Amino acid sequence: MSVIYIALPVAIALALAAVISFVWTVSRGQYDDLETPALRILEDDEKRQPKK
Repeated sequence: MSVIYIALPVAIALALAAVISFVWTVSRGQYDDLETPALRILEDDEKRQPKK
């Protein structure tokens, strides 16, 4: 039973550190998509019609 007094605060601290680091990276733009806007120019605007 005494292990819970150590394990529970450690688990809460790790979870809190993970949430804080995720919020920090999102606010700094770490997960912004830099590839897709550059590749959109290569796509056709109109759908290709099959030849009859």
